[in-house]
Amino acid sequence: MNVQFKKGVLELCVLVLLDKQDRYGYELVQKISDRIEISEGTVYPLLRRLTKEEYFTTYLKESTEGPSRKYYRLTEKGKRYLNELVNEWREFSNAVNELIKEGVSSD
Repeated sequence: MNVQFKKGVLELCVLVLLDKQDRYGYELVQKISDRIEISEGTVYPLLRRLTKEEYFTTYLKESTEGPSRKYYRLTEKGKRYLNELVNEWREFSNAVNELIKEGVSSD
């Protein structure tokens, strides 16, 4: 898949996953990697930026498998931002799908 496509939707994917439950960084990487090929190196800078912009809060939680893990929790500001992004994504993807229907021949 095109790298620019991935970069554009990665933020939305992270926010959607955190809307359901708090998660730690590597867990987010794994969940997204199940569907879209990404590297860890693309997710962590995004998590730092979104935390700095107050879309997430973080907390440490003990782990039975090693050191404590940093979990990310969506804030109210983050939930509002997620709703904006979802609406924008739906409008954008519908418009692109309509253009594809017009442009791609069915032969």
